[in-house]
Amino acid sequence: MLPKNARLTESADFARATKSGTRVTSENFVGYLYISPVTNQEAPKCGLIVNKSVGGSVVRHTLARKLRHAVVPQITKLPGGSLLVIRALAKNNSESVGAEVEKLVNKLLERANRSAVK
Repeated sequence: MLPKNARLTESADFARATKSGTRVTSENFVGYLYISPVTNQEAPKCGLIVNKSVGGSVVRHTLARKLRHAVVPQITKLPGGSLLVIRALAKNNSESVGAEVEKLVNKLLERANRSAVK
C-alpha cells in the first residue's frame, strides 16, 4: 500500500503531471513524470487513473490494487518532489503489471534525465 505522504490527491497535481510532465506509453499504461524544477525535499507522490473504459468496478479496483502494489518499490527511484501518474488504457491485460510498471518508470526516468541534460 502507498504511504499517505506518497499519494497524489489534488487535481492540480494530476494536471501538472499530465500536462507538463514527461510522458511514456507502454502496451497497457501511460506514465507521466513531473520533476519539480526547484529542489524539493518532499517525498515523491504517485497517482493512478483507472477509467471506466477499463472495465466494471471489480476489474478497475483489482487493477488499481495491483498498480499500487507495483508502484511501491518504484517510488524510491524517483527524485524528491516528483509527481508520477499512471493511466490504465482500455485494452488492459493485467497479467504482468509489476514488470510493466517497472519498465515504465525506468523509461520515464531515462527520458526525464535526457531532457534535463539538454
